[in-house]
Amino acid sequence: MNGRSKVSGGAVGGGLLVAGTTSDAGKSVVTAGICRWLVRQGVRVAPFKAQNMSLNSFVTREGAEIGRAQAMQAAAARVEPTALMNPVLLKPGSDRSSQVVLLGKPVGELSARGYHAGRQEQLLGTVTDCLQELRRTHDAVICEGAGSPAEINLRRTDIVNMGIARAARIPVVVVGDIDRGGVFASFFGTTALLSKEDQALVAGYLVNKFRGDVTLLEPGLEMLRGLTGRRTLGVLPFAHGLGIDEEDGLRVSLRGAVRESVVAPPLGADVLRVAVCAVPLMSNFTDVDALAAEPGVVVRFVDRAEELADADLVVLPGTRGTVRALEWLRERGLADAIARRAAEGRPVLGICGGFQMLGEHIEDEVESKAGAVEGLGLLPVRVRFAVEKTLARPSGEALGEPVEGYEIHHGVAEVTGGDEAFISDDQGRSLDGCRTGSVWGTHWHGSLESDGFRRAFLRRVAADAGRAFVPAPDTSFGTLREEQLDRLGDLIEEHADTGALLRLIEEGVPEGLPFVPPGAP
Repeated sequence: MNGRSKVSGGAVGGGLLVAGTTSDAGKSVVTAGICRWLVRQGVRVAPFKAQNMSLNSFVTREGAEIGRAQAMQAAAARVEPTALMNPVLLKPGSDRSSQVVLLGKPVGELSARGYHAGRQEQLLGTVTDCLQELRRTHDAVICEGAGSPAEINLRRTDIVNMGIARAARIPVVVVGDIDRGGVFASFFGTTALLSKEDQALVAGYLVNKFRGDVTLLEPGLEMLRGLTGRRTLGVLPFAHGLGIDEEDGLRVSLRGAVRESVVAPPLGADVLRVAVCAVPLMSNFTDVDALAAEPGVVVRFVDRAEELADADLVVLPGTRGTVRALEWLRERGLADAIARRAAEGRPVLGICGGFQMLGEHIEDEVESKAGAVEGLGLLPVRVRFAVEKTLARPSGEALGEPVEGYEIHHGVAEVTGGDEAFISDDQGRSLDGCRTGSVWGTHWHGSLESDGFRRAFLRRVAADAGRAFVPAPDTSFGTLREEQLDRLGDLIEEHADTGALLRLIEEGVPEGLPFVPPGAP
């Protein structure tokens, strides 16, 4: 990096904003890929997203809640995630309101109108301060935008796309998903709907998810350059099975396989089928990624009772609306189907909100304000929702193996019985959750990423389900994650103009980028 980007003497590091023509264009993946490519070049790099809307979150070591995508990007950059990397996190509780998490701590519930009517603008100073601190302590900061920068109805209060780019004076690269079609129109339209001042920061484009012969695309890229005066800085090929953490739990595909990667054959005679109930406001469904990584384990999201019939394990995942999800299970007949499974000794696992639903009684004057609600009654647990949110990174033991996890919940569980604790300390004292028969429950997210425990748990599930399934002895979820992040770095290194990207990061916004009419109204 050049002298401008070095940290010594308090100088500010370089920066780049990865925006997108749409949601799911690939901003998170491209940001992670650039971070991994840079760190492999010896650059001290950090990710940043000013404002994230996601039900998939993570707890940093200092006890701050941030989006899982930023935690994944921090792993790509080989740095410890912090609240600075995602200062504003919005956790939807309905189509119209979200919990606002500021610098890792919840500060209240706001409607979308209330947030955009003033609170968002007030946060611009906070997010620019966080970005400034990251740039002060790193050679480069790769920022991720949200949705599209051309959402002209929201531009006045924007703090995550052109708002932060303008405030920090950093160049912008726009990513478009060509697999959806219309990528040229999206690039041109996105640029042309920005104001002259915003357009002056848009330095180029990246095509994502391309299939086929890239030479057939080149005439269009040249025409796009003629129309906008901006180069396309790379054409990234479609890549299966990247397994990167999703952001938006509201749009997960219901009956789709949890990952596109080819399922490896089982070591034993049987596969193990896992059905994840796709409850409303499902959160941290990434908990089951570690199961999907196991050879012979097939994980699917389901929303009908009959889809549980051939499942060897049913998972009730976390949710931002425990009481609402409980009602949903009952309305769809899933609650009765799960109760029948438990009576037959067939395995069920509840995680966080799922654990709470499996209990006997819920007292909720905080999240749903529904008051007293009866749970499924499958675990001896009583839950009371507290105003204060539990945010922690605990560790313990389960089934004789070390376990690490993270906690994000308002519900406080009182375990009144059961056959054993789910997780204990090294003295055998209960730390969290419980098991009754073949029904298990825990508040800990991420526990299945602990390899030894995951294998021990799957052996128990297979025995209870009567399956001749044998977990692989050498599956390392952490290693698989690293391999996936390296694949993202390879995509950037092999298919993007890394020299041009590096110049943008080091030297900032190019001079003389042309205006594309009509501009913002």
